[in-house]
Amino acid sequence: MIAIIGLALGILIGFFIDPTVPVWLQPFLPVAVVAGLDALFGAGRAWLEGHFHDRVFVTSFFWNVVVACLLVWLGTQLGVGSAMTTAVVVVLGIRIFSNTASIRRLLLKA
Repeated sequence: MIAIIGLALGILIGFFIDPTVPVWLQPFLPVAVVAGLDALFGAGRAWLEGHFHDRVFVTSFFWNVVVACLLVWLGTQLGVGSAMTTAVVVVLGIRIFSNTASIRRLLLKA
């Protein structure tokens, strides 16, 4: 419940404050958002399957974001930044679709 309140509070603050992302962080923002969504949908799936643990969710959320940003940074250092960003987004997108398919099956029993 605290996580949902924190998420709603963060969204509201984001709408009213209109934060700006520094230029040096802009390549990492889309990957960080997708990594966070991956952790969020994974948590939703785990909750529906009855084995959700908040500690696992928090650590996987931050770990996914850090690893995704490190991969983008590594790609930038190797000169393949956009290709590495695309690869990370595709892999995380596949995981998100897999988790949402499992959530759909659990909710609709189909």
